[in-house]
Amino acid sequence: MHPAPSRCPVCQSELTVTRLQCASCDTSIEGRFTSGPFGHLSPEYVDFIVTFVRCEGKINRVEQELGLSYPTIRNRLHEVIRALGYEPGKEETVEISVERRNAVLEELEAGRISADEAMRILRGEE
Repeated sequence: MHPAPSRCPVCQSELTVTRLQCASCDTSIEGRFTSGPFGHLSPEYVDFIVTFVRCEGKINRVEQELGLSYPTIRNRLHEVIRALGYEPGKEETVEISVERRNAVLEELEAGRISADEAMRILRGEE
């Protein structure tokens, strides 16, 4: 089976998925469906993402698998990040209230949480 095209071959506009069909029972569903965050990426970018995930995000393993240099892998990763609508290297700001910050620091000082746990909370990871 071939991957679905994401761009119109005539005008290059983004295509919309309007019909889904079950290969097993032949049920069809019609409507307007999104193709998800990766639907508009080129097949090359999707292949890169699959390789990157398979290599657990370890750039040295991606280098070995693709036979490319570290700077090339980093540049490709930045291209994919930009294609997804983000800017590489820019962290999203986590808003944490002064009260929450102070509560976390009190928990840390009292020994109820570890320094690692406090950092994760303050970074917005928990």
